[in-house]
Amino acid sequence: MSRNKYPEQTVELILDAAERLFLEKGYEGTTIQDIVDQLGGLTKGAVYHHFRSKAEIMNALGDRLFLERDPFEAAAGRSDLNGLQKLREVARLHQADAEQQQLSREALPMLKNPRVLAQLLETNRRELTPRFLRLIEEGIADGSITTDYPQELAELIPLLTSLWLAPTVYPSSPEGMLRKFRLIGEALAALGLPLVDEELMSLAEDYVSKL
Repeated sequence: MSRNKYPEQTVELILDAAERLFLEKGYEGTTIQDIVDQLGGLTKGAVYHHFRSKAEIMNALGDRLFLERDPFEAAAGRSDLNGLQKLREVARLHQADAEQQQLSREALPMLKNPRVLAQLLETNRRELTPRFLRLIEEGIADGSITTDYPQELAELIPLLTSLWLAPTVYPSSPEGMLRKFRLIGEALAALGLPLVDEELMSLAEDYVSKL
């Protein structure tokens, strides 16, 4: 049975409006009513029919942006790169996406919500870990990565970068965040995955400077 496309179109309208407002006014500065006012006659009830909260809208927006700009898919098609280089390209594409990084900064306060935190952990496990694992295994096969812990690293990387580096979960100054990022790079390199290079360190410095 075919689905009615109208609900999907409504969701897209809500996400489009939310994206504009979150980028212009910030997540904390945007209300549900602000989003409703951008929807051309749709009611607040229509928004709550699809999303229970502003946090759910932000989560859905993050998922949409990731799928639209999936850096793993972009890197996987690069026949000129080995496995390690593809992983670096994934990190570079993610960090260099200014819009996605701004939304990530706006979403940091949401991580104080246990429900949002649990959802992030599940998304990491379901979506990111398998993608990291495929590229790590490719790097092991082509000799660019020498780790004995492919599965563990595939789980650890998104866990550290999305939670340990989040100052709303583990309070830290910008300098402290950069120390953590360097430590992650050194730890990965010691385990045979020298992921963090000078370009990624520079992108991390730029991200932290805008917090």
